[in-house]
Amino acid sequence: MVKDTATIVKETTLQNPVNHNLVENWSFPGLKYEKRPATDENGNQVDGIYNAWITLDNEKQYNSYSTEMVKGMILAFRDAANSRDVNAVVLTGAGHKAFCTGGNTKEYAEYYSGQDQEYRQYMRLFNDMVTAMLLCDKPTICRVNGMRIGGGQEMGMACDFSIAQDMANFGQAGPKHGSAAIGGATDFLPVLIGVEQSMVSAVLCQPLSAHKAARLGIIMDTVPGLKVDGKFVPNPLVVTELVTDDWGRPMHGEFKEGEEKAKGREIIASGEMDLSLLDAKVEDLCTKLLHTFPECTTKSVEQLRKPKLEVWNLRKEDARSWLGLNMLAEARTGFRAFNEGNKEIGREIDFIALRKARAAGAPWSDELIESLMPGA
Repeated sequence: MVKDTATIVKETTLQNPVNHNLVENWSFPGLKYEKRPATDENGNQVDGIYNAWITLDNEKQYNSYSTEMVKGMILAFRDAANSRDVNAVVLTGAGHKAFCTGGNTKEYAEYYSGQDQEYRQYMRLFNDMVTAMLLCDKPTICRVNGMRIGGGQEMGMACDFSIAQDMANFGQAGPKHGSAAIGGATDFLPVLIGVEQSMVSAVLCQPLSAHKAARLGIIMDTVPGLKVDGKFVPNPLVVTELVTDDWGRPMHGEFKEGEEKAKGREIIASGEMDLSLLDAKVEDLCTKLLHTFPECTTKSVEQLRKPKLEVWNLRKEDARSWLGLNMLAEARTGFRAFNEGNKEIGREIDFIALRKARAAGAPWSDELIESLMPGA
């Protein structure tokens, strides 16, 4: 007589299984970790199988990550990887404005600014966080609920899949704010979209719409996040039709300008955000992963991560050292400008004045930095 699966499980369940986590009962401010029941193809909850949800919960600061949140991320991905009952990991942010805008600029400006050794230690944590994501034994999904900028973009690209609500923007901010996108972007972008488009993102810091990010291959899919008069509408600030410009270039995903942009803002003001389609799409992906052999899935994602993992391991230590030293000069200046500036005076330094000063041989000094601040 063939035993049913339930009987086999009952007879062979591990007694007192070993806990392979480094820390038990951990908790860090600004980060949520929860296990939500997985669902089958009919939408029914599956007893005993879960999806781990890791949520950056710093909405007032656009889910930028503090040092404590980075520590929590390392343990969260390790916890999810070791959990025998976890099917997939979902990484997301609180609210609908931002998934993550990178490191906490206030903490950077007020603590790490000018502290090269301290920032180098911080970057050890950041590197360990990205590595924990790339080595997670479970498939990882980035639920892009809003802006994915800077380190947030780097974290997102370390995930295996990304699904975005289409009001989200993507991009890097390094050279505009005193840093370089070497926390993963300069590694992952060329792998995902090629060198030329990587230059546009990581050097020029030009943002991408969710639609263009999908077209280039940074994310797998988008869904509408804006509701107007009770109906979902695509992002009104972006060309969502499959059209070309006068030179035959695709316009799908490009930002609108002029009157069209103004009309788009009016539409946004008349609507409301609703992330139910995003949640449904993420849940559907989790369900698709549920219907695969777990070890074959793990091996598949391990192999497919190798192009990202190889370049990451090759460069991450050099990047850590450089970023630490850069806190004595350009980062010290750029992060202060962003933290102390505002919409009225701007959040960027006087780049032309800086270039003139450096061309004349002026060394970095407190006086030079003060002269470059917004509104100086």
